Amino acid sequence: MKLTVNGEAHEVAAATLAELLAALDYEGNWLATAVNSDVVHAADRARFQLNDGDRIEILAPMHGG
Repeated sequence: MKLTVNGEAHEVAAATLAELLAALDYEGNWLATAVNSDVVHAADRARFQLNDGDRIEILAPMHGG
């Protein structure tokens, strides 16, 4: 499946958002995620089905100022 993650094209086998995060080595419930501009809460990621062409944004807090 072809997805755009944080503006970059990816070819992945992940079927759910949780599987995608694991495949891309993102861990932690402190991440913010959105698919096609709609926020997906951490509790919903395991059952959120991805579709070919989806645009995913993964945001993580950064240290510093």
